[in-house]
Amino acid sequence: MAKDIEKGKRSRLGYGSSYRLGRESDLDQNADISTVLGRQVWVIKPDKKASVENPCVWMQAGVVEFKSCNNYYDCTTCKYDLGMKKRVGQGKQISWQDAMRRRSGLKRICRHSLTGRIEMRQCAYDYECSHCDFDQFFEEVWASKAELIPKEAEDIRGFRVPLGYYFHSGHTWVKVEEKKSVRIGIDDFAIRVLGPLDKITMPLIGKEIEQGRRDISICKGEYKAPVLSPVSGVVTSMNLELMEQGSHAVGDPYADGWAMTVHCPDLKQSLKALMISGETMAYMENEINRLVSIIEETVGPIAADGGIIAPDLCDNMPELKWKRLAEIFLTRSE
Repeated sequence: MAKDIEKGKRSRLGYGSSYRLGRESDLDQNADISTVLGRQVWVIKPDKKASVENPCVWMQAGVVEFKSCNNYYDCTTCKYDLGMKKRVGQGKQISWQDAMRRRSGLKRICRHSLTGRIEMRQCAYDYECSHCDFDQFFEEVWASKAELIPKEAEDIRGFRVPLGYYFHSGHTWVKVEEKKSVRIGIDDFAIRVLGPLDKITMPLIGKEIEQGRRDISICKGEYKAPVLSPVSGVVTSMNLELMEQGSHAVGDPYADGWAMTVHCPDLKQSLKALMISGETMAYMENEINRLVSIIEETVGPIAADGGIIAPDLCDNMPELKWKRLAEIFLTRSE
């Protein structure tokens, strides 16, 4: 699966662009739009034959002829938006904000109207969105109601790995949201191997967490194990259902199974220590191989190809010892 991603592929959502992993030399090419995201070079090319179901803000502002959004209007994590900003910085074109400023007063509409998320509304802050009270309020409300379901995910021998998510080596995930806010949780590997869990304990709202520190705990019966925090910051909300009943994470650990949201003042620094895309795939393959070796050493050989690891592994194979696996996969990655 990881090889398919590295070869590049057309996006399945929005159908507005194709993208592929590139090389450093691609950054100097003018044919396509290139940017760096997650320490990897991405090359993005608008697809003019696609239907414009979700027009990008750059298209709506008239900067480009065609671009349909395939990132749910989350510009902060959009490869295309980052690439366009780089071109603006190089003086190769104007920004969508400057394009809108050239319009007459009544046609200077809010970016949320451009994306179709609200009815027509004029911009009152000259497209300085960070200074707009409405923008801040809208993003908070939108973020609370937005779907958490990952846009795309790969299946690696039965374990799900969503694209666009960052991963910590202690099997926690990070989804970047608006500004410096992130949503974090425990990945599918840990949930399938150690779960279903009875409860997950985490710091209260307002408390600080530190990347690599044992700030979170998972509980199953008489057992309890620490989980390393994937980022540093201040807790802004918690999934109360997960605290009371950890088994909620089994259905979809990357959606309803989120643990908490965190404000990260130095988000860029925290993300440097995490994995994304190809790095995650390679790491997960290695972790699965480690798990298979442990199973074979403990209970004997399994399928030649490693097979698909069944859920509730420790319940089905108690001889593997829950605490042992928790220590190996959750905390020995420090």
